[in-house]
This record gives sequence, structure tokens and C-alpha cells, in this order.
Amino acid sequence: MAVENTTVTRDIRLLEGDTDNVYEAISIISKRANQIALNVKEELNGKLSEFASTGDNLEEIFENREQIEISRHYERQPKATLIAIHEFQEGKVYHRNPSKDQTTEK
Repeated sequence: MAVENTTVTRDIRLLEGDTDNVYEAISIISKRANQIALNVKEELNGKLSEFASTGDNLEEIFENREQIEISRHYERQPKATLIAIHEFQEGKVYHRNPSKDQTTEK
């Protein structure tokens, strides 16, 4: 995926896509970003659960190289918002507006 890792300034009108409404587009992008962030969080927690300590003793906690590398890998990934914007601009996000669907049916 060719998503930039840093935030870039964008012309907000380019985000409208087929919605013709900037606010609707931002709402769609934010919902998709939340989905992506939740998936990444679940994936990371699953991988880090292997390293969970069963003891409550603070002296038993130690540094684990593999755990640190997994965390760094996820820190280097593009933010969920950047991925969602990229997907929206590429037309890879399915969305519909039920209120618009109801007005066209009448």
C-alpha cells in the first residue's frame, strides 16, 4: 500500500469524491479510520498477548527484544486516518447514505 507515513496538507475539496459534500466525506473517512484502528489494535493485542506475564511481581518483568520489535513495527505503520483517506480517494470504501436513499425512493 502506497500510503505516506506523515501528514500532508490536502485540498479538502478533493476529499468530496462522489459524495459532493465535504462533511459527509469526512464522516465516511473517520468511520473507516476507526474500523482500521480497531483492527490494528486487535491484531497488536493478539501478538502482544503472547508476552503477557502471569505473575504479579514487578521484579519479574523484563525487556523482551521480540516484543519491542513488534511494537516498533506497528509504530512505523501509517496512521489509520491516512490509510482511510487513501482508500477513500482510490474508491475502495463502500458507503451509502440511508437518508439520501429514502428521498430518492419517494
